Amino acid sequence: MAAQSGKDLLLKVDTGSGYTTVAGLRATRIAFNAQTVDVTHIGSAGRWRQLLAGAGLRSASISGSGVFLDADTDATLRQAFFDGTAPEFQVVVPDFGTLEGSFQITALEYSGQHDGEAVYEISLASAGAVSFAAA
Repeated sequence: MAAQSGKDLLLKVDTGSGYTTVAGLRATRIAFNAQTVDVTHIGSAGRWRQLLAGAGLRSASISGSGVFLDADTDATLRQAFFDGTAPEFQVVVPDFGTLEGSFQITALEYSGQHDGEAVYEISLASAGAVSFAAA
């Protein structure tokens, strides 16, 4: 597989009339996590740790940063944060696939320098099952 352009990794939010790319993003990151369940006991072979397959908690987190544009998606994200809701999001990873699920906004930050643009950072945590559709 050839190298991919970072700008092609898209974060989209369901605005009520379909998925819309979150405005102004310059950087996007997604991470998957899986906790383990340790079932090691005195009789474990060679005292090596044993993990219980299929157990534990799985989660996904998304973060991004970009230029604040005060677009429709900005309003959707602000409202979801203040309401404490978990809207549906899509993450499109080029030549890999699309992830979709409900995510809660855990951080929403705005900043700016006196001689620069207003920027924002956002962090999301999965709030349910995340599905994957291969490209």
